[in-house]
Amino acid sequence: MSSPTHLLERDQWIPAPLDDVFAFFSDARNLERITPAWLGFRILTPGPIEMAVGARIDYRIRLAGVPVRWRTRIREWKPGEGFVDEQERGPYALWRHSHVFRELPGGVLMTDRVEYRLPLGPLGRLAHALAVRASLAAIFDYRFGCIRQIFP
Repeated sequence: MSSPTHLLERDQWIPAPLDDVFAFFSDARNLERITPAWLGFRILTPGPIEMAVGARIDYRIRLAGVPVRWRTRIREWKPGEGFVDEQERGPYALWRHSHVFRELPGGVLMTDRVEYRLPLGPLGRLAHALAVRASLAAIFDYRFGCIRQIFP
């Protein structure tokens, strides 16, 4: 029996112009700025990285202290509106992260939507319950705080 697909959704109000917000999230190097240090996140793809449909980005993270390589591919790219990255290789059976930017008076409403599934059937379900769900929440909470400081 395979593991279920999970969903993490977060909205964040960013009081800045859409062009500035989209430019920040379009620069893959900024991921290092908004990812907690305990994850050991590093981009391995040489820069500059041109974001477009088909772009691939290689990373290294640490899960429980173990280095893991991760590759994502940009599946959708709509400047000023959003983009979608999907894991091609990495720790998840499925990872699809949609970033949507909606310009409103005074700023931007950014929505992160992550669909993910763990490998290993029953072990993946147990890992999700014991650690993965909370770990992902902590990562996105950290990002929320960083973005609030970058765009006060």
